[in-house]
Amino acid sequence: MITLVLGGDVILHPRTTPSAALGRLNPLLEGADLRFVNVEGPVDAATAEALKSTGIDVVSVANDAPQPPAAALASLGALDRAGIAHCGAGANLDSAHAPAVLERSGKKVAFLAYTSIRAHGQAAQADSPGVAQAFATTAYQPDPRVGEIPGRPPLVRTTPVPEHLERLVADVKRAKAGNDHVVVSMHWGLPGPDLAEYQVAYGHAALDAGADLVAGHGPHTIQAVEVYRRRPILYSLGNLVSGWPDGLLAGCLFGDEPRLELIPVRRNADNECEPLAGDEADKVLRYVAEVSALRSTTVTVQGGIASVPVGA
Repeated sequence: MITLVLGGDVILHPRTTPSAALGRLNPLLEGADLRFVNVEGPVDAATAEALKSTGIDVVSVANDAPQPPAAALASLGALDRAGIAHCGAGANLDSAHAPAVLERSGKKVAFLAYTSIRAHGQAAQADSPGVAQAFATTAYQPDPRVGEIPGRPPLVRTTPVPEHLERLVADVKRAKAGNDHVVVSMHWGLPGPDLAEYQVAYGHAALDAGADLVAGHGPHTIQAVEVYRRRPILYSLGNLVSGWPDGLLAGCLFGDEPRLELIPVRRNADNECEPLAGDEADKVLRYVAEVSALRSTTVTVQGGIASVPVGA
């Protein structure tokens, strides 16, 4: 059995004392085998040490935080020196698509990361550094009733870029062939509860290819959880440490009796992230239950913790 705790967006630069931002979460993180977050922006020695002191084992660096190539490589170097694994960016296209693999309890867990939110000039190329892309195209379809009601807004249709989808599927299959579990991180989506079509397409494709879990972030709001093929898609964990308030910590148990639980977190007046409790926690989790029901997924809320049935 492997316990994995996942958080959403983390922006620690340029805090004076970055280690203080996550300190209140230590009781929730310290018992896990693996801890994962998405890190946006530059990572210097102080930022890397803050992540390390909180127990973060692996991070996604596939996102739209703009960094020149030299700065991006320097960030990866800072993570390497701190002993923090990373995925989703690298010195070239192949390294950006390579998984970070960690072993616990004799089992190997591979992490892959992609961004659908594009920072121009940031995509990795065959011989230049950057991030792994999972982009989408956008089209506008007239509302079916526009002939009756002029001015009705069009329907927005989004579709994964075929070559990006093919590469993601191939990455997942390759990672699954050589490891026991695969986690796919996706930086995607728009603010609010509504999912873009491409999010569902990429999420389902990752699980179809063999991933055990898809963890989303990027829109800086919490979005639905969907159980697809008995495995979870966390469409957006929201914020862990950033300029926006709410987020989720997801606790996942891999093994014979898989389990998924959610705990809401929020930035407090001291600009630190802390777990919610009582009515405030239940209010956030009831929202998660409502939007997840739209994806035919039941979320049970009790005592400030939400449970999601997986593996059944």
